[in-house]
Amino acid sequence: MTPSEARAIAKEAYTYGFPLVDNYRIMFAYWIDKSSPEYKGSINTIQNSAHVYGPEDKAIQTPNSDTPYSFAWLDLRADPMVLTLPAVEKDRYYSVQLIDSYTYNFDYLGIRTTGNDGGSFLVAGPGWSGQAPHAIKKALRADTELVMAFYRTQLFNPGDIDNVRKIQAGYQVQPLSAFLGQSAPKAAPTIDFLKPLTAEEGEDLARIFQRLELRPSVLPTLPSEKPLMARFAKIGVGAGQTFDPGKLSPELKKAIEDGKADAWQGLADLQKLVDAGKVTSGDIFGTRQYLKNDYLYRFAGAVLGIYGNSKQEAMYPAYFADAGGQPLNASKGSYVLRFAKDQLPPVNAFWSLTIYSLPDRLLVANPLTRYLINSPMLPGLKRDADGGLTLYVQKDSPGADKESNWLPAPDGPFFAILRLYLPKQLALDGACKAPPLIVAPLQ
Repeated sequence: MTPSEARAIAKEAYTYGFPLVDNYRIMFAYWIDKSSPEYKGSINTIQNSAHVYGPEDKAIQTPNSDTPYSFAWLDLRADPMVLTLPAVEKDRYYSVQLIDSYTYNFDYLGIRTTGNDGGSFLVAGPGWSGQAPHAIKKALRADTELVMAFYRTQLFNPGDIDNVRKIQAGYQVQPLSAFLGQSAPKAAPTIDFLKPLTAEEGEDLARIFQRLELRPSVLPTLPSEKPLMARFAKIGVGAGQTFDPGKLSPELKKAIEDGKADAWQGLADLQKLVDAGKVTSGDIFGTRQYLKNDYLYRFAGAVLGIYGNSKQEAMYPAYFADAGGQPLNASKGSYVLRFAKDQLPPVNAFWSLTIYSLPDRLLVANPLTRYLINSPMLPGLKRDADGGLTLYVQKDSPGADKESNWLPAPDGPFFAILRLYLPKQLALDGACKAPPLIVAPLQ
């Protein structure tokens, strides 16, 4: 094999493998490692997070603080799981995002897809051949045996938290056999969950490849990916392979490291298109069918904000640069985001603007303990003389008269995400881009 071929394969394998490995890292922290500060509980149980995410929450990049989360990591090998939802009032957004181990959003429950009347829904893995009972409203099929169910329940304001907790208490997760009152089937074999890479170690190419070698235990190879796996095997990556960079010639070892650099450069090139608005969050999150096996887009989704919603559920216009194209940095300037009168983001649920520090993409502590400004806060925000709305994004207070509209930024590099939940067709069609969504330097 020539160095150039090894380099190309390494780029493909790294681009393909990073989301799988990062998903595994989060799963391990949430459901396997009881010593982890992020530990939620055992697999096949639901865990409710009855607080708004803040700077102390570090497992998931770009968390939102609009919708307290509930989580369930489902092992579907022995028995499908039944998710039961309570009825929710019509003006409150809630959803259950179902994510397979490849990080594809394979389906949704909630107001948009199944309404607000609640009910019981079945989630089955690729090996199940049974029939859903009549009591099940809808059956959903995953491509992988391990699935994340990611719940979001809208919080209108801090005083609303008890109402959110009541809704969360109505979320139930149980095996199909328990739902039917039957004996449980034979348990699936125990999985030897190896300690994953840390976020920092995730950039180590050899260990990325080593984790891909373990994928058959939880990630079956789909027919569409068999040629890809055969290609990866040429450099010792995949089922039955042993990738050992120490046994490579200096030329091949360098070629594979260069392939890793090429993968990150590919992401950097895509980032430029994101910054220019030519690629949006709606392009990089969704089903496998929607993404058409575009592994660069899947890679971007994992790095820029893993577990992002499909665009029909939410859109995420992101701001990494100001109107002049300069990276956002609150130690060097202040910024405003202005919506003209009657030109607030077009949504059927709600919108929010959230600030994250760079490079970690996490929420940042600030004097107001305010991580976002959202549409439920509109009654408390000051309008411009012409009816428009100006938000101040900066590290220091813009003054007492403007503080209601101040979104504190970290003292350094940062970026912002404007979330649109249940975007209207106008947004889905791309007809509501800048200027209202442009972050501009404060003059």
